[in-house]
Amino acid sequence: MIQQEQARKPRRGLRRVMAAAFAMATLAASGCGLGGDDGAAVTYEDAKASGKIKVGFANEAPWAYLDEKGELTGYAPTVARAVLKKLGIDEVEGVVTDFDGLIDGVRAKNYAFVAAGMFINPKRCESSAFAIPDYQVGSAFMVPEGNPRNINRFEDITRENVRIATLGGAVENGYAESVGVPGELIEPMAKQDDILRAVSNNDVYGSALLDVTAAWLVRNNPDANLEVTPSFQFGDKPDVGTFNFRIGDDEFREDFNRELRALHESGEWLKLVEPFGLTAANEPDPTATTEEYCAA
Repeated sequence: MIQQEQARKPRRGLRRVMAAAFAMATLAASGCGLGGDDGAAVTYEDAKASGKIKVGFANEAPWAYLDEKGELTGYAPTVARAVLKKLGIDEVEGVVTDFDGLIDGVRAKNYAFVAAGMFINPKRCESSAFAIPDYQVGSAFMVPEGNPRNINRFEDITRENVRIATLGGAVENGYAESVGVPGELIEPMAKQDDILRAVSNNDVYGSALLDVTAAWLVRNNPDANLEVTPSFQFGDKPDVGTFNFRIGDDEFREDFNRELRALHESGEWLKLVEPFGLTAANEPDPTATTEEYCAA
């Protein structure tokens, strides 16, 4: 069940806009996911009592998004459901939120936690409590077929003086700034579909994205005539992402961590995430910790 937090309807892809909009309209008309006395919980205590919980997500495939039927799916909701089931919580209701508003939303108790595959970094750790690292990933650029301007690293953006789209609030914005890319060459956008449309229409040359995201978009939009550059690691260690909670929700986070760790140790995690383009290469280093990424 889905709750729409903002008036703007989420969009899935160039070929899926109308299907998702129709599904959302159907859900809203039926009253599904609109809360009320029997709505899903926004605290762990209430969720354990009711068996229902709200999660925040940004409608970004393949991480957490609405399918053609308007159902919440993707890597993060799939893993979250497996963990929550072990905690006695069987129903998950999604609340669509712009990516850069997800942490504010969980702090405001619009939902109980964030299931969007958000990276752990020091700035976010100031206002959000992260679970253990759940996956690692590299960066890549989504560019026109043939990559005529040869954009493979953030430094290339400045050399070629091309405009590159990013997701607002995502780490790629900081990467570009850190290597001196002029601000006017970076175009943060609110939605993944805005990025896909801008690159496809040549409004920008390309987009800086996670390699898994870029590969998913290109694979699912073959008529867009785009390709993905080779994956690369920006810093001295891979970026890691996971679920995040309100600061102070220690019991919830610790219980979630216990079951999430068990999924990895059993091999079940890989089976859950493979349909969304993640592989064994995305398994995080088992020695990696949330604390080290928060302090980096």
